[in-house]
Amino acid sequence: MEEQHPGRPTTLSRVTLSRIMTAVDVNLYGTVHGGVLMKFVDDVAGAAAARHSGGTAVTAAIDEIVFLEPVRVGDLVHAYAQINWTGSTSMEVGVKLAAERWDEVGPEPLPVATAYLVFVAVDAAGNPRRVPPVLPADDEDKRRFTEAMIRRDHRLARRAAIQRARAEHQSAAG
Repeated sequence: MEEQHPGRPTTLSRVTLSRIMTAVDVNLYGTVHGGVLMKFVDDVAGAAAARHSGGTAVTAAIDEIVFLEPVRVGDLVHAYAQINWTGSTSMEVGVKLAAERWDEVGPEPLPVATAYLVFVAVDAAGNPRRVPPVLPADDEDKRRFTEAMIRRDHRLARRAAIQRARAEHQSAAG
């Protein structure tokens, strides 16, 4: 008999990580390298996925990452993540990055990036395992859940269209 998981509220999965960007994080243009921010996004998303699923979860896809503003050396960057949607073994994690400029005093941290990642929960052998359903806590979480389902539908449709195109190409070439 398959194990049933009770749902878990969105609020349970929320994770915040913060770090100060240093000179080793800089690219040739004098701003923080996109890859450094991508790793930070993946780290916080992985923590949210592990928290929600109750164990190991691995990155399956980065659906989208948008860089809104450059990040500079000295900026204190906060990464916020939460589960937006769950399937049977996969989860979409939404991430926001916001920076506090080291040389400015502002009322709110500046949004610098957003991202959506897909994680799969795995067991000790690396096989997918079931995850608890996410329970959206409020209207904002319900909106995120709905938009995550749209992104999932688009991922699956894109994958199917590519597979059809490859099959057509192979049959035409063969």
